[in-house]
Amino acid sequence: MVDIGAKPVQTRSASAAGYLLCQPETITKLREQALPKGDVLAVARIAAIQAAKRTDELIPLCHSLPLDQITVDFVVGMDRVEITATASTSAKTGVEMEALTAVSVAALTLYDMMKAADKTMCIGDIRVTKKSKT
Repeated sequence: MVDIGAKPVQTRSASAAGYLLCQPETITKLREQALPKGDVLAVARIAAIQAAKRTDELIPLCHSLPLDQITVDFVVGMDRVEITATASTSAKTGVEMEALTAVSVAALTLYDMMKAADKTMCIGDIRVTKKSKT
């Protein structure tokens, strides 16, 4: 683990994004909440928040951070669900891994909850889109 003891506590935030590519028919079922497992976006949001809070347990040597906030948003398009997450903290190290973990777990949760309706789904382009510290 990297020694961050001498670093100052700063307000830090990071955003990440990714998507789940689906068949248009699957998106229609999602919009109509006609998928067998119910409100998949609500479940994926909760899963993403829980995962962000436990990132240090999932990623070896990742520092444990007290998150001040984590937001997870979805934009449902014609053939995909765009996922964005923003994490913030007052700490000695950044929150990129927490934002990336949130997006990843949201995508995995959507995949799991929609796989019965669509065998062709694809998770893609998970990346950090913004980070800042003050």
